[in-house]
Amino acid sequence: MIIASSIMLSCEEFLEVDVPDNRIISSTVFNDQESAESAVQGLYNELSTAYFAAGGPNSVSVLTGLSADNLITTVTSQNLREFEENELTVQNPNNYEVWSSAYNLIYQTNSVLEGLANASSINQQEIDRMRGEALFLRSFVYFYLVNLYGEVPLVLTTDYRQNSTLSSEEVQVLYNQIVNDLEEAKELLASMPQNKLRATSLTVNAFLARVYLYLENYQAAEIVSTDVISNSAVTLEANLDDVFLINSSEAIWQISPESTGTGALHTREGNFFILDGPPNSLNPVGLSSDFLEIYTNQDNRLQQWIASFNDDTGTYFYPFKYKVKYATTGEITEYTMVLRLAEQYLIRAEARANQGNSSGALTDLDVIRERAQIPSIMNTNPNLPVPAILDSIAVERRRELFTEWGHRWMDLKRTDQANEVLVPIKSLWESTDILYPIAEEELMKNPNLEQNPGY
Repeated sequence: MIIASSIMLSCEEFLEVDVPDNRIISSTVFNDQESAESAVQGLYNELSTAYFAAGGPNSVSVLTGLSADNLITTVTSQNLREFEENELTVQNPNNYEVWSSAYNLIYQTNSVLEGLANASSINQQEIDRMRGEALFLRSFVYFYLVNLYGEVPLVLTTDYRQNSTLSSEEVQVLYNQIVNDLEEAKELLASMPQNKLRATSLTVNAFLARVYLYLENYQAAEIVSTDVISNSAVTLEANLDDVFLINSSEAIWQISPESTGTGALHTREGNFFILDGPPNSLNPVGLSSDFLEIYTNQDNRLQQWIASFNDDTGTYFYPFKYKVKYATTGEITEYTMVLRLAEQYLIRAEARANQGNSSGALTDLDVIRERAQIPSIMNTNPNLPVPAILDSIAVERRRELFTEWGHRWMDLKRTDQANEVLVPIKSLWESTDILYPIAEEELMKNPNLEQNPGY
């Protein structure tokens, strides 16, 4: 079933797990705040290891980068090559892991929400805060499911029998749930102080701004992104090398390597992308030539966020936003970035442009450009028409947000640019490739699921 992988343990086996391990054990144990807090922390820990979010070969950062035009495979990997060539089969295991790990986390958030609803011995203010965090995480996961697969089942309970035969919901229904969860979470987390490793009202606002942009609710996107930009808890880093550090002033939400429980002190992204030798099965992707061509030589992002490895087989360019490939001793210096302030400027720029506020859009766009040491458009071409401004924003989003949680692929999808951009460079591209297939295994388990067109 959709959440079969998440309920393989019996209730008794759940109860055998010690609370300090920060794993969800059962809603019945939410008799005190400690056990509830442990379960909520378990959601964050689960996110850090869930395939779709973990930054490795099954993550949205990697797979959508291949599906779009930012990444290429550098060694033979049939499973990854299917993403790069947009020739996904329903048996592809990476695609299956995206779906199953996402629904596993949704099941766990529902388990926490049900446990909190029955936690009469816990202070209501604390229940509200933890509920807000769980709602935020559920909306975060559904955002990726709806953008990768389109119509998917809306699972809101832990009822296995009910969930196992759910039909998919329309995209608008799913987005309504996402917005409702975020709006409620925003209220519930209003008094929680900023914590870059947990959801707060600032975190919710940042993500809500993105959701409103995707829904083309430009007025709301501008209002909410402005709230984030004006928040004194975050400021843009002047030095690009500081953006992904643990003490980054730009960070809104990050994930610590400690959450994985592996003892690693490096990010999964750094470990996966950085090359210290020729490409291999553990480091099988690099940056495409098409992507590299969008930078000018004076762009500091080209110098500071992109690196290369050279040997007698060639030159391989790779993402270098994270500088640490491997560490098990010493201090953690980098966290995985999930949400950061730069995106908010780009969200507001796009929202303003779509409302006819060209000067406001260019002002926001230039904040990002000037940090990268490329010329301000307001100084060089202040009368740029709106369509050209939107094109410039799209380019800047690609330059700024590459290999961060699938932005390029989802930007091409939401702006209906995928065919125009990918047809010239992908010989096997078809318009139906914009949605991933539902894994064959899921279709066999749930007869009410329908395959996406083209598969």
